Amino acid sequence: MSQTEQVSEQSSQSDLPAEKTEVSNKYRMYVLFILTLVYAFNFIDRQIIGILSPLIKEDLGLDDAQLGWLKGIYFALLYTIVGIPIAWLADRYSRVNIVAISLTMWSGFTALSGLATNYLQLALARIGVGIGEAGGSPPSHSMISDLFPKEKRAKALAIYSLGIPFGVMLAFFATAFLIKGGNADWRVVMLSVGIPGIILAIILKLTVKEPKRGGDNSAANLEQVPFKQALKTLLTIPSWWGMCLGISFGSFGNYAISTWIIDFYVRAHVGIDFANLLIIMGIINGTAYALGVWIGGFLVDKWSVKTKKAYGYVPALMLIIGTPALFFGLYVESLSLSLIMMTILLFTTGSNLGPSFALAQTLAPVKVRAMSTALFFFVLNIIALGGGPTFVGILSQSLTETHGTVEALRIAMTWLIVPYILSILAFFWTSTRVTKDWENAEQRNG
Repeated sequence: MSQTEQVSEQSSQSDLPAEKTEVSNKYRMYVLFILTLVYAFNFIDRQIIGILSPLIKEDLGLDDAQLGWLKGIYFALLYTIVGIPIAWLADRYSRVNIVAISLTMWSGFTALSGLATNYLQLALARIGVGIGEAGGSPPSHSMISDLFPKEKRAKALAIYSLGIPFGVMLAFFATAFLIKGGNADWRVVMLSVGIPGIILAIILKLTVKEPKRGGDNSAANLEQVPFKQALKTLLTIPSWWGMCLGISFGSFGNYAISTWIIDFYVRAHVGIDFANLLIIMGIINGTAYALGVWIGGFLVDKWSVKTKKAYGYVPALMLIIGTPALFFGLYVESLSLSLIMMTILLFTTGSNLGPSFALAQTLAPVKVRAMSTALFFFVLNIIALGGGPTFVGILSQSLTETHGTVEALRIAMTWLIVPYILSILAFFWTSTRVTKDWENAEQRNG
């Protein structure tokens, strides 16, 4: 395995021997693979609470409101808040250590969730998972940017992002495998998906070296802008906020669905084969959503050559297709048809990620691009990750006495149409402002 210096300097030293360059390429691809696997574990541990929700509800005697807090705000609040100081630490200290410690922490708390005997213990463990996961992506993005030259960086980060659909898919598959093997106890599943993450953290620490900071990034030495100044600057870019709110409202629905759809199917289709349902949902999440992300980016790249309004048009038009699919998916009697509708929804809602994050970087002044991403995630996670699952849980519980558990959850999830409509409106509004903001960004950034 090559030395870290060879990896970080390969983009600027063209006279390296061919053999060393090949070894360096293998090493950086190894690091990318490890970090992608870490990101997959991030989403395995994030998703598992929603998959096991019906079993946890029955075992601990919880109501939907309690489950909503577990799936949403308990995880998201500290995850969002702690993410900013961890990003600050990652700019100054060993990123390998931060990721290894964070992975150990969130995996350990996932395993500890399996030892919980009451709601309070499970809630505290969930908070611990959120704090740990906050240290995953910021340092990983930074390391990948240092290891890969700018002409290969976008592809590398795209590969890293595959940790999302793969992680969700693996969470479904792992649970289904354990249940089919006779381990129907949700505690066994928590322990089984948590412990391997600790092992991966040890492998990461022993085999990955801290990359040299900066790489070939010419902006690496730019003067850092204080948070208040960065925020003030971004507030003056209307379409930045339009895209931020568009993806936040859309993800409000996505996070709610991903954490409640299993509960809904188990209640609405009594006697369903739980393990087979998990396998099907794993396949849908691992394919349809990922394909939607790619299609969204592809369409925007093609269309934006003619008009920058494409950044708003593509996600808005896709959601116009996906939102009715949510409604029909909740109300059709056929489980197969419902799953098809949910596949359409996942495919269409995945289309907003590429355009949203690309525009967040393009419109922001060069000196505040890092803060642009951090602030983007802050707003997104507070609204979507914290709000979506919690909203559905509280509303469902408030309707249970009147409508019963099945209809209460169906009605609560139907209300997700509202944030999807708000997302459509935000994206369309963005399309009316993005051309001018794009021109201003080009003049400002050169």
